[in-house]
Amino acid sequence: MFAGIDAGLLWSIGGPAVAAGIFGGILAGLLGVGGGIVIVPALYVALSLTDMDPAQTMQVAVGTSLATIVFTSISSAWGHYQKGAIDFALLKLWGPSILVGVVIGAVLGGIVSGLVMIGVFATVALLVSLDMMIRGGGDIDSPRDFSRPVWAVLGVIAGAISAMMGIGGGTICVPLLNFLGYDIRRAVGTSAAIGFIIGLPGAVTYVITGWGHGGLPPLSLGYVNLLAAAIIIPLTVTFARLGVGLAHRIPRRALRLSFGLFLLATSVKMYVDLIGL
Repeated sequence: MFAGIDAGLLWSIGGPAVAAGIFGGILAGLLGVGGGIVIVPALYVALSLTDMDPAQTMQVAVGTSLATIVFTSISSAWGHYQKGAIDFALLKLWGPSILVGVVIGAVLGGIVSGLVMIGVFATVALLVSLDMMIRGGGDIDSPRDFSRPVWAVLGVIAGAISAMMGIGGGTICVPLLNFLGYDIRRAVGTSAAIGFIIGLPGAVTYVITGWGHGGLPPLSLGYVNLLAAAIIIPLTVTFARLGVGLAHRIPRRALRLSFGLFLLATSVKMYVDLIGL
């Protein structure tokens, strides 16, 4: 598959892809994220070292991340399903609106400034991380009752932000579901399944929007790079199961703190990037 590809390009993309696959897979299972929060920046840095058009670097990183999330979410969700941590009623209620949000997010991604979205997301991540680390609770599973329109709005927002940033939805959905009264483990398990709803249509959209564009890395299908995806997918699928095991062994409070610290680190990284631009 890799025959004829420059060895330097293979190393510059393959090295970060291996690290992103291992770390992203563990996070996917442990925290219910799709791994994109790790994969996107890793691929962005790797592709920045190549000769490709800088204007297309982020699109390829996001599109490829969404493609890997399709497979990572299946592995992670299956592990959580076996432990009874997926709320299928919520998936049925929330799925259609999240799908709509993914389509909207993919369209807005080409219109709204990425810097604006990063700033908004960094602020939201900071607030949510503080809530997850400071607020008590998490052992009681008593979801709040909201009308379908409210759930629909929340789903559209979560889907849109996730598609624009190439993440599986857990970064948004886990703290949101926990705040709405869901046990942290059910929130993580359900968010893992939501990653598939976000990843598949999101990846297809990036393939279509990038189709026929010049200056893309070898083995690219639109804005999805098959080389990076082929390296990342087996690793994330394998290590996601390790993350699932950890999620169901550590105390709920520790899981809340872990996710809070994870979001805090993500927020700080985004602010640093914004200041440097």
